[in-house]
Amino acid sequence: MKFDVVGKRYWWFLLSALILLPGLLSMAMQGFNLGIDFTGGTLLDLKFARPVTVAEVRDVLKDYQLEGSTIQLALTGQEHSSPNVFIRSHVLSEEERRDVMKGFETKLGAFEVLRMEKVGAVIGSELTLQAGLALLISWALMIAYITYRFEFKFAVSGIAALVHDILIVMGVFSILHKEVDATFVAAILTIVGYSINDTIVIFDRIRENLKTYKKSDGLEELVNRSIWQTMTRSIYTVLTVVFATGALYWFGGESTKNFSLALLIGFASGAYSSIFNASQIWVTWRLYDEKRRIEIKTKGAK
Repeated sequence: MKFDVVGKRYWWFLLSALILLPGLLSMAMQGFNLGIDFTGGTLLDLKFARPVTVAEVRDVLKDYQLEGSTIQLALTGQEHSSPNVFIRSHVLSEEERRDVMKGFETKLGAFEVLRMEKVGAVIGSELTLQAGLALLISWALMIAYITYRFEFKFAVSGIAALVHDILIVMGVFSILHKEVDATFVAAILTIVGYSINDTIVIFDRIRENLKTYKKSDGLEELVNRSIWQTMTRSIYTVLTVVFATGALYWFGGESTKNFSLALLIGFASGAYSSIFNASQIWVTWRLYDEKRRIEIKTKGAK
């Protein structure tokens, strides 16, 4: 006997609310730990006497809690010459810069400072506003398309599940005070695409089963059957992406940690919301409409 997913839908709604609440409180009270892409920072352009690797440079920066800095190697074009090292970190004080330089000299040897300056934010407030606007427009287009292909209730239920996933990722990053940078924005957009795709698969099965739907069968049973018919596919999909993203998180290096962590949280949340939220919102809405129609019809008959 298969577990009654739909019959427990109010418990899923409560669970989602309990997961979302701490994150929403954290976002309201302490906000986010914005990275240098949003706040600006210090740019260092260094030329070492010997060739160095990104891992070696990051290992030095880790001693000063700067392991999240952006590090790039740029070849100068001169034969047998070591590459220039570009480091972009949060704004460093004079004392912090001296400490970092001393650490480089101690661990990596002699070097020349080619440039050291403060730089502005890569992602400014205007670009952030534009990204948010683009996200809202994409949701509006999704609602229009899903309404055309399915129905309006499916569209709104799917978008509600997307908002749920995004808020969970943002809430976790706020609680853990993880750095939010350009890669975080990219992760959010990736999560949106994954989550809506998984949701549409379940919606499509519900639509197919509705063609043979009889009121005697019960709408809850129909949705429950549709979910279980796609459950294997949903589990295989989420496990595949979680394995790949988990490998990226554990073995991908420091620069991809936050990106892959956001994906891990978002993919897990997306699988959960597709099964336990999106279709449950739809069936609750549909049952409410049917109840209202019966009440109106009964009143009209009297």
